Amino acid sequence: MPEPRTWQLTACSAVLGLALAAGAATAAGPWDNGQRKAERARAAAATPTGGAHHAEKRPPAGPPRGPAPAPSAAGVLRALDAPPAGLRDDLAAVLVPLLADPGLGPLRTASVVDAATGRQLYGEGAATPMTPASTIKIATSVAALSALGPDHRIPTTVVASADGRTVTLVGGGDPTLDRARLKALATATARALKDRGTSGVRITYDASLYRGPARHPIGPNDNIAPVSALMLDEGRLDGSRSGPAPRAADPARDTATAFAELLTEAGTKVRGTPAPGPAPKPAQGAEPGQGAEPGQGAKAARGAKAAALARTESAPLSDLVERTLTHSDNDLAEALARQTALARKQQASFTGAGKAVRAELTALGLPTAGTRFADGSGLSRDNRLSAALLTGLLTRAADPDRPALRPVLTGLPVGGFSGTLQGRFDTGPATTGAGLVRAKTGTLTGVNTLAGTVVTADGRLLAFAFLAGRTPSPYTAQPALDRLSAALAPQG
Repeated sequence: MPEPRTWQLTACSAVLGLALAAGAATAAGPWDNGQRKAERARAAAATPTGGAHHAEKRPPAGPPRGPAPAPSAAGVLRALDAPPAGLRDDLAAVLVPLLADPGLGPLRTASVVDAATGRQLYGEGAATPMTPASTIKIATSVAALSALGPDHRIPTTVVASADGRTVTLVGGGDPTLDRARLKALATATARALKDRGTSGVRITYDASLYRGPARHPIGPNDNIAPVSALMLDEGRLDGSRSGPAPRAADPARDTATAFAELLTEAGTKVRGTPAPGPAPKPAQGAEPGQGAEPGQGAKAARGAKAAALARTESAPLSDLVERTLTHSDNDLAEALARQTALARKQQASFTGAGKAVRAELTALGLPTAGTRFADGSGLSRDNRLSAALLTGLLTRAADPDRPALRPVLTGLPVGGFSGTLQGRFDTGPATTGAGLVRAKTGTLTGVNTLAGTVVTADGRLLAFAFLAGRTPSPYTAQPALDRLSAALAPQG
């Protein structure tokens, strides 16, 4: 008899093979046939990391690594025929007893839809707004991709003053800026300054792109840094990549201080200590390095206008969304919400971002009545989303006519194997969902949610959302949610 995990992988492969056999290999999206094998290998070797379970301290993360897409198969996204007429009754018979589990507390809602048609197959209070916890990151991600597109990158730039005596580090809202990229930025800046005949400068930094309170309303917390347009490694002080961590009190100042040190190492003399200050406006249309021709020296520098010296950019938004969802990255989610606000001409604050996200989802034709977006991460208990909205978001992401939204699906953690689902779907009836359920978790004290997708035995993609409030404990609520989603997967 095969080991339990081997059996789960066999079942996973069989269902995906069935979906592919349906002739759906032409669906749009960043597909990679080797991703599922690679994901299993990573899941077997990796240390569990957190991010969604905000009340729990997670083990230290491993060495830094770039965000990798979760495994996926083209066949699960193709529009298929409508489900059999009896499927609605079958689902009710299976889900109603599971939804009554005492571990889910007295408040629970549910929605299951056919992702190809948008038809609701099962609903229980599906339109009732509930506190979504981190499943709100699905909404944040869809809004950002819709407003900005999957290829958008977030810049961090360096601008020199007209007299060449001051350089300003300008934050564009990229929380993934790391020391390697900051060093490259400093090296490029030093080279540009040398070409301008400048040997020493003072440094200012500009994080004014974001407005309003920097602190999340929950206050200082290891789950999120102060929200700043300029930050290094998400303000993490322990070298971790995800989950709770000690955070910088002033990420912008710390980033500018690190930049000054790296600029000194690159051969430019830095006078004084970095101070906040507005960036000078470079010449219209100027790109980094265009303020003065290389080699023209001090004479050119004296006649030059303010100039953009150097620039670094984040990974594409598609990668940032996948990282946000896989690891439930709160800092990155807040950045995505503010980037959406900027695209929608709203103030880049908690309030402005909430307005922008809601407006973007309304424009997509989604049911936003009664919703509230108090933040982009789900840490706020003032957020309100319905199960119907969550399944609507997932259905939009599966729409072949909306390939820009596909990273929302490819970024969902895989049950039992990756991200915040790595340690779940490993006991009892829930094991049937291992490798088949892909979902975003949500956890606050007394709130437990799960929303994602699953492929049925006949190759159909279902989107589901289960939200529970006033739960007695995550240790009873999470397994109950896992059993609900696993019930939608093919049974052995």
